[in-house]
Amino acid sequence: MLYSKTTPEQKRVRLRDLLNSGAIQQFPGAFNPLSARLIEEKGFAGVYISGAVLANDLGLPDIGLTTLTEVAQRAGQIARMTDLPCLVDADTGFGEPMNVARTVQELENAGLAGCHIEDQFNPKRCGHLDGKNVVDLETATKRIRAAADARRDPDFLIMARTDIRAVEGLKAAQDRAKALVDAGADAIFPEAMKDLGEFKAIRDAVDVPILANMTEFGQSELFTVDQLQNVGVNIVIYPVTLLRIAMGAAERTLESIKSTGSQEGQVQNMLTRARLYDLVDYEAYNHFDTGVFNFKVPGTQ
Repeated sequence: MLYSKTTPEQKRVRLRDLLNSGAIQQFPGAFNPLSARLIEEKGFAGVYISGAVLANDLGLPDIGLTTLTEVAQRAGQIARMTDLPCLVDADTGFGEPMNVARTVQELENAGLAGCHIEDQFNPKRCGHLDGKNVVDLETATKRIRAAADARRDPDFLIMARTDIRAVEGLKAAQDRAKALVDAGADAIFPEAMKDLGEFKAIRDAVDVPILANMTEFGQSELFTVDQLQNVGVNIVIYPVTLLRIAMGAAERTLESIKSTGSQEGQVQNMLTRARLYDLVDYEAYNHFDTGVFNFKVPGTQ
């Protein structure tokens, strides 16, 4: 009720344990706090918080328009609603290396278990779009070094994302991944890999956990967890899946209301009132409320 029962520090240890378990971990993307609770209830290992989702939820494209304050606040709201570790997209760190350092500490304060920081130009663009640009190696490693140096909890995960595959090719991605690990990255997020062989090439290049981004309508085929585990991937994210399915359902329902004059035809597809109340834990709040207010104030009748 109100907050998760697990502390941020415990969640960070849990994330480390998951990534070192030898089994691939699935992190669906939450688009709001309630969806994070649903992810936990369905038995997933953790929650991913996408920068694209946070931007889209504000009606903005994913081109670096969101601020650290917006991301930290919304990510913190999501993280507090689940006992699962939450990994958040921190874009380019919201500025120069000193800004990256502050970003890490603000995300620690917000209760996140880890974040990833990428090597695109600032402002960035969606990782599966064409025309991306990446910063030089020195700038990329400075960001990761600043992030690693700034964290106060050594278990807060610093993941480095590299978008260089789409710009300079797979060999460049391998080389950059190695350099980012040397700079202090605890894990690598190689963006927009073309096939399983490319994930395997990154796996062979570094000895830290690697992430696969299974986003729809992107550069990568939607591989299964078994396929990804077989090439050494440690964590797979589904960043925008729930937002896309929810918005698709919302669009269809609005069209139905407009065309028929009623939502009746869509009621069968809705979360019931009882199920919604269960997710937000009405029963526990009712018990809490009764426990607090079921007494007489001294000196009154």
